[in-house]
Amino acid sequence: MLFRRYISYLLFAIATFLSLPVNASHIVGGDLTYRCLGNSRYQINIDIYEDCLTGQQSAIDEDDPAYVGIYTGVNFQNLFRFDSISLTERISVPVNFSNQCINNYPNTCLKRASFSQIYTLPDNPYGYQIVYQRCCRNATIINIANPGSVGATYTCKIPPSSQAFCNNSAVFRNYPPQIICMNTPLVYDHSATDADGDSLTYEFCTSYIGGSTQDAKPFPLAPPFFPVSYIAPFSATNPMGGFPPITIDTKTGMITGKPNIQGRFVVTVCCHEWRAGNMINTVSRDFQFVVTNCSKAVVADVPRVNPEANIYVVQCKDYTVHFRNTSTGGFSYKWDFGVAGGTSTDFEPTFTYPDTGTYLVKLLVNAGSTCPDSTTALVKVYPSFKTDFADSGLHCPSAPISFTDLSTSSYNPINSWLWNFGDNQYSSDQNPSHSFAHGNTYNVTLISGNYLGCSDTVTKSIYIENFHPMAGNDTIIVVGEHINFNATGGIEYLWTPAANLNTDIGPNPIGSYPDTGHFAYNVYIKSAEGCEANDSLKVWVVAQPSWFVPNAFTPNGDGKNDFIKPIAIGYSANNFFRIYDRFGEKVYESKDFSQGWDGNYYGQPAEVGTYFWELSVTNRYGKKEFYKGDLTLIR
Repeated sequence: MLFRRYISYLLFAIATFLSLPVNASHIVGGDLTYRCLGNSRYQINIDIYEDCLTGQQSAIDEDDPAYVGIYTGVNFQNLFRFDSISLTERISVPVNFSNQCINNYPNTCLKRASFSQIYTLPDNPYGYQIVYQRCCRNATIINIANPGSVGATYTCKIPPSSQAFCNNSAVFRNYPPQIICMNTPLVYDHSATDADGDSLTYEFCTSYIGGSTQDAKPFPLAPPFFPVSYIAPFSATNPMGGFPPITIDTKTGMITGKPNIQGRFVVTVCCHEWRAGNMINTVSRDFQFVVTNCSKAVVADVPRVNPEANIYVVQCKDYTVHFRNTSTGGFSYKWDFGVAGGTSTDFEPTFTYPDTGTYLVKLLVNAGSTCPDSTTALVKVYPSFKTDFADSGLHCPSAPISFTDLSTSSYNPINSWLWNFGDNQYSSDQNPSHSFAHGNTYNVTLISGNYLGCSDTVTKSIYIENFHPMAGNDTIIVVGEHINFNATGGIEYLWTPAANLNTDIGPNPIGSYPDTGHFAYNVYIKSAEGCEANDSLKVWVVAQPSWFVPNAFTPNGDGKNDFIKPIAIGYSANNFFRIYDRFGEKVYESKDFSQGWDGNYYGQPAEVGTYFWELSVTNRYGKKEFYKGDLTLIR
């Protein structure tokens, strides 16, 4: 028997090589059943479903004939017969979908190719396992790995007479669904009939690999079969994901749910046959369920304005709820507010509840028409809840401000707080402390909530003073002159030490210096908002005015001599400092002697060599002085 199996496989492989079948990505599902004819004769039936809308015709033609393997022996390892079965019929599968209530009815084309052959299968202690395999699946299937490279295995068992004499397999009643609308209730009868009256149970089960892109019509191999790899969160028992997932009734075979993920899914349903308490056979249908985003002509919709699942609103201010209606395609509306006598036919009604509690609200659109629709949502009524807060502390840059939650609730505890300080900083503490880096007006928002889902929001403007205390600039003067100080940023000023000053308070004391030296001053500054800070400056008193320009600099970025700038001491004004190249073109000019030239011209490093400079200052008698010279740029 084993030798016969290998000879059959060799002949099959030669035939496969010569025919070179194309990949059967048009296959969307199938099942394998049988019927007992008596005298050990069985009619084996293979049904496969072909996508005739996008599937290649050449691949569809390759489905004929179908290759079947019949195994027996322990664990069905012995090949009893390998055969090719010619196409019996190919029919178009009716859509069985009413398109009156959707606007974008999708195009579909599905054919059922049936293969049937009668075999004599003598009774033995093991029974038989029938196997048909075909590749490949649609590459856009999203719930299994590598869908375009793996096929499917269709199989069922004929039990020995000791378990069930001349058994008939169960047969699925209905064609598989071609159109499933996302976010629309799915009710599909996947039940089967059994000519022997056996008890039937149903479940979602594992889909198995059969064939590959290199071997699209493989020799049907013996078990064990290898399962497809499901991609999380999908699985054999949760093939379409979503929440809640679709389910199948184990007794009736009814598939129900509300698919909310769009795409193509491999779904396998197993129908188990039971006799005298023993499972004698399993018939499975492996099929591709397609969930599409149907545009319904009528959609009942109440927006979910609360983040909790299926909650329309948590009303915590009073007992009155205004209902928004975002339905489309409607001409009549019926609201049920979840309490006795609480109904309305208004488009957007307002209803006052008699007491606190959680209520199920239902909206029915176009009741009694061809295309009605309905939706439900929960309403929670738990008044009252109010969010509030206070702040304390100096409203100064970098000063800590304490925020205190003053929220109140009839139903405690309050257990959530979210602070937005308006400067991209947040906190979930009940009573946080926060410092603002800069002066500005910040909109501080608090959202607080309690354990029932009540929440409220309050926003307050917090002014932080633009506090920029400055003592003024360091100054160099000639002995015998005086200086007018000019501090800014506050309303109170205190200078220390008071030496050589005509006063130690106010922003503008006058300093007089009869002798040379270095003098340092600190000024304490306080603002109208109570902000406090200190700043300092230095006064350098020299014997006579003087200036200096270095004769070279090295702008190479090493932090040493990278700039060329003049030093002028004892002058009342710096007029300009200019630099020219050897062609007389001006490459730099500034009135601010503290900046200096970085050796670049129009953003590019200037050439090394000799440059010429001009310097103009105004002395203490108001006379302008002019000087010039040369310098060398070295890199």
